[in-house]
Amino acid sequence: MSENEFVQPLSRMVTNITEDQLTDFQKMVSGIPDLVRLTFGEPGFDVDDTIKRAIVEAVEDNNSHYAESQGDSTLRQAVIDYFNQKYDLNYQSIDNVIVTEGVSEAINVVLMALLNPGDGLIMPEPVYSAYFPALDIAHGKQVKINTRPDDFKVTPASVEKALAEADVQVKAILLNYPNNPTGVTYTKAELQALAEVFKKHQLWVISDEIYAELTYDQDHVSLASMLPEQTILLNGLSKSHAMTGYRVGFIMGPVNFIEQAQKIHEALVFALPGAIQAGATAALTQATDAPEKMKAIYKQRRDWLVPKLEELGFEVAKPSGAFYVFAKIPEKMGHDGFAFAKDLAFEGKVAVIPGGAFSDDTKNYVRISYAASDEDLHEGIRRMQNYFAKQDK
Repeated sequence: MSENEFVQPLSRMVTNITEDQLTDFQKMVSGIPDLVRLTFGEPGFDVDDTIKRAIVEAVEDNNSHYAESQGDSTLRQAVIDYFNQKYDLNYQSIDNVIVTEGVSEAINVVLMALLNPGDGLIMPEPVYSAYFPALDIAHGKQVKINTRPDDFKVTPASVEKALAEADVQVKAILLNYPNNPTGVTYTKAELQALAEVFKKHQLWVISDEIYAELTYDQDHVSLASMLPEQTILLNGLSKSHAMTGYRVGFIMGPVNFIEQAQKIHEALVFALPGAIQAGATAALTQATDAPEKMKAIYKQRRDWLVPKLEELGFEVAKPSGAFYVFAKIPEKMGHDGFAFAKDLAFEGKVAVIPGGAFSDDTKNYVRISYAASDEDLHEGIRRMQNYFAKQDK
């Protein structure tokens, strides 16, 4: 039998996985020459030299053997010390931590550990697009909250409404803040009000705080400081220390949950390379000022970019964190964010992400990343101004 005659199907789970529109759009425009990319959340900074040296030294010391699966003990202690001090947490032991291959793996591990097939997960939209396939893989069901009417924030009322209308057993809520794609975050009072609802309904809280270090107008407050017994905290070094390619994430939570989630992490990845973990330890113990340096520059870029977009007619939800602007396209450009972004890429030579990648309710939005260099950001706006001027003729 030839390969063309082989008809044994793949699993329905994998063939039904939600397509990631964010990466699909990136592929579609990847071949455009001279394209300014204001798309991915890729920090435009080099990794701190102390982190690089720690990795090189680990390689030269022949740190090439299997590492401890849950994470090197020294690194896990550094995680506990760093996040306890930074966000007023109270984790007592390295047993409260799993070191994962980025927060992408962490999301998958947590959802598989929490959800039985058919269990409901409250997933507010717009939301990071990779959450959708992760939920498919875990066989869970989304219980949606459209945050657009509430300035892109989850509220106690919207949670109560979602729970009342859900047709499945809801086990958890996935909250990402500062948010990708909107850059919106929460005050301490807003989080306290949400925590009361989560406690009342005994919901697991998956709190993805990967952008915690990039909160501009107030101090970041972690839900894990308010509701530690039912919060699973996700964080990592990709955004805070520009270590996207090193793939270092952390799951923090109650020991009884961590013990069970570790089974899945061990089956999927086993362990991160020892040299990478040495670099991660250096990031948390030596390069502790790196996030503040980048944060100051991101804030300058945000404050420059938002008025420029508003001058072009975009309606912007001013971001308080992360490094994205989520903007409603001008009325004169229609209501189709995908068509706008495609034409802007092919004709205007600027790539942004269509808002439909994050929710069906935001198809007339685009996400613009200001993690790119100052040069790319300024050139991107110049090209957008030229593009808009041509449309007006």
